[in-house]
Amino acid sequence: MKETIQKINTLIESFPYIRKFSGKTFVIKYGGNAMIDDNLKKAFALDMVLLRYVGIKPIIVHGGGPQIGNLLSRVGKESVFCNGLRITDSETMDIAEMVLVGQVNKEIVNNINISGGKAVGLSGKDAMLILADKIFHMEGDKQIDIGHVGTVRQINPQIIETLEKENYIPVIAPIGVNEKGETFNINADTAAGKIAEALHAEKLILLTDVEGIKINGKLAATLTEENVKNYIKDKAISGGMIPKTECCLSALHNGVEKTCIIDGRLEHSVLLEIFTDKGIGTEIVR
Repeated sequence: MKETIQKINTLIESFPYIRKFSGKTFVIKYGGNAMIDDNLKKAFALDMVLLRYVGIKPIIVHGGGPQIGNLLSRVGKESVFCNGLRITDSETMDIAEMVLVGQVNKEIVNNINISGGKAVGLSGKDAMLILADKIFHMEGDKQIDIGHVGTVRQINPQIIETLEKENYIPVIAPIGVNEKGETFNINADTAAGKIAEALHAEKLILLTDVEGIKINGKLAATLTEENVKNYIKDKAISGGMIPKTECCLSALHNGVEKTCIIDGRLEHSVLLEIFTDKGIGTEIVR
């Protein structure tokens, strides 16, 4: 009986959040171990279906770096990085697009559909969803060409809005295109942030392989923009967490209500963040 009562209490705890967020758009960057472990993949798919059933509109933007690296290795092509960015020649771009759009994207879509949802896979090429610009790596005054690596110039969200109206869950591969039809690989965090901005999403959620942001070894539950800037300056936030926090700050400045970085290694981490009083991970707010 105690277990049954606890289940009811959990439902009661989630009710205010269901009421608050019903009808709202959440953009979720899906990556890391949550995309590799079979149990986590199933849990994530169920989370997305549940969100849609209670009226929340999830938009998924996924990565796929390890999967790209694996296929490059299998075809005898070495992965080369420059300041964390994969140097992407034409052949590597073809492989990246094949993996992201043809393999990873369709697996996520299939997992959601067999879990009872209605998911549709997209890339940034569909309806010119993600217009991209080529970026260069700078070393001092020297400009280094790293190939088909891009950043987001513009999001055209009409196709997402159309799918949302029909209760579909869009699953987006971060492949961009320019007016000439050239293809670019885009960082998934960046793509998710810009899509959240374009849709004025209620929340941007970044799944990672860490608990959240730790300051002096302790998990920070909530950080403000000023906190983040100071911690970056003091190097308490460093490495790969810097672009993630900067992505969150940009989203907050451009119409997104709240952002958070959570541990995707936990089953049902998205539900734990949204529907519990304490949440998990680190929330970054204005």
